[in-house]
Amino acid sequence: MEGLGNAILIIILVLLALAIIVSCIKVVPQAHAVVIERLGAYQTTWDTGLHFKMPILDRVARRVTLKEQVVDFDPQPVITKDNVTMRIDTVVFYQITDPKLYCYGVENPIMAIENLTATTLRNIIGDLELDETLTSRETINTKMRATLDVATDPWGIKVNRVELKNIIPPAAIQDAMEKQMKAERERREAVTRAEGEKKATILVAEGKKESAILDAEAEKQAAILRAEAKREATIKEAEGQAEAILRIQQANADGLRALKDASADEAVLKLKSLEAFARAADGQATKIIIPSEIQGIAGLAKAVTETIK
Repeated sequence: MEGLGNAILIIILVLLALAIIVSCIKVVPQAHAVVIERLGAYQTTWDTGLHFKMPILDRVARRVTLKEQVVDFDPQPVITKDNVTMRIDTVVFYQITDPKLYCYGVENPIMAIENLTATTLRNIIGDLELDETLTSRETINTKMRATLDVATDPWGIKVNRVELKNIIPPAAIQDAMEKQMKAERERREAVTRAEGEKKATILVAEGKKESAILDAEAEKQAAILRAEAKREATIKEAEGQAEAILRIQQANADGLRALKDASADEAVLKLKSLEAFARAADGQATKIIIPSEIQGIAGLAKAVTETIK
């Protein structure tokens, strides 16, 4: 019985030793770190991989994630330079760069960052007026990030970015801003409408001007065409008269040539001259002066005519 009891005791001790050894083997995952203390004092920082600690003497003081983290703080009341109280909530992006400093630098790092953010924000907003606060987000973010980064460096924390999530002015200020925006929109609408009416009036005037110019050009072209037509008609009429005169002259020449060929005597020539005078009068002349030679021939022709009757 005593031997059996000793065997059981040995098995228990072996199992206990195995359990202690297994508990001393630690695996640190990626983007994590483990702070180890020995007898209450800082010993080392484990990085990613397999590690072994001394049983009983060593203990895990803190497990730290090295990934970038985001913390959203509640809205903080701040007062602007022109004594307007508003509420601003911020978002801080930070990353642990030194696990040892993070573990021993400050008791509660997140609370410390929140309080530091609130005080820094009050200091920055206190130097700005309301309108500057609403339009200077990027400037405020940059100043806060620089201040927080310097202040959190002894804690092993790096502040990568700070963003103003919301700026909430008082209700009265919001109402006044909405009225101002409404008035500004109405003013822009009135200006746009006036510019549209102005452009429309200008376009109508330019249209009338172009129409008048086109009408004048059309009248000018029509007058030119009428003058051209009248000139061509005059030319054609003159050409017709000239051709008629040319034909008459040609006929006279042919008649004279025929008389010459017929060996007409002087009396016949004088009669032909009388006929020529009659055609020249054409029933329109009121007085015709006839040479004396032709007058005698005319009297002879009248006597012959009466005798025949």
